[in-house]
Amino acid sequence: MQVNVVNLGGETVGTVELNPEVFGLEPRGDILDRVSQWQLAKRRSGNHKAKGVSEISGTTKKPHAQKGTGRARQGSLRSPQFRGGAVIFGPVVRDHGYQLPKRIRTLGLKTALSVKHGEGKLFVLDSLTHAGKTKELAVTLDKLGWSSALFIDGPEVDAGVKRAAANLPYVDVLPQQGANVYDIIRCRALVLTKAAVTHLEQRLTAEINR
Repeated sequence: MQVNVVNLGGETVGTVELNPEVFGLEPRGDILDRVSQWQLAKRRSGNHKAKGVSEISGTTKKPHAQKGTGRARQGSLRSPQFRGGAVIFGPVVRDHGYQLPKRIRTLGLKTALSVKHGEGKLFVLDSLTHAGKTKELAVTLDKLGWSSALFIDGPEVDAGVKRAAANLPYVDVLPQQGANVYDIIRCRALVLTKAAVTHLEQRLTAEINR
């Protein structure tokens, strides 16, 4: 699976061979859905909270006598039937994350990469460096048709690119270890550097053979 390698000027500067075990899998919508839902669940903060009876501020005195007033018996003004009282079975702080087998996570990432390659939306860049301003980078990416894209570099992202892309609303830049299914499938174009291709293939093939 050979693809062209381009630079930020749009010129073809070589080719690279993609591993079909990583970039040539059949589409699996079920796997992509499982992994993306797992990612979104992990992102949830889970800090919603409602107060129980023991957490409500207020007196513990009985509101009125048990009998003889003509009113329903009450034991506390902190009970849920009163305004400002407790919430029964309300939300509590919790972790929404759950376990997903590593082989499913690995398959999901390989499937996402394969889908982008199959759609013709995967591009390989020789290197990702930029010393200019955000406006200059935006013009460059617009000429290449990458104004809405996810860029994945090697282990380290160039500081100039990271700074220039920070204010571009539809452009994300990640190191290879941050590559994930959700960001890949929601972007229009996936741009990998040669370093990213090498590291992703090494990482994902090593997990296959484990």
